[in-house]
Amino acid sequence: MLFQNDPLAEKFRVGHVVFRAGESGDHMYAVVSGAVEIAINEKTVEVVESGGVFGEMALVEDRPRIATATVVSDAELVSIDRKRFLFLVQQTPFFSIQLMAIMAERLRRMNERIG
Repeated sequence: MLFQNDPLAEKFRVGHVVFRAGESGDHMYAVVSGAVEIAINEKTVEVVESGGVFGEMALVEDRPRIATATVVSDAELVSIDRKRFLFLVQQTPFFSIQLMAIMAERLRRMNERIG
């Protein structure tokens, strides 16, 4: 896993709100351990667990968050700001491919729910 043993990883307890809908999206997060619930309009759309990422849409689009992220199982998260994100995209092809795969899977699941 790309962020395993990252010195910038931080620990968060159950119930901690990582970000709320409407806030600026200047960071995305990688889940090293634990789980984070992603909710839109108070409805859970996904639970991101170890090895997953969240918050990337607001960072990529440079727009406010559309979801609220809440820790649902004590978690260790790595915060990735825009500078680190751009470095990872440019210097780590695996990161870019993994991120695109995650976003494609989310779109596929949403399309299946709609139609």
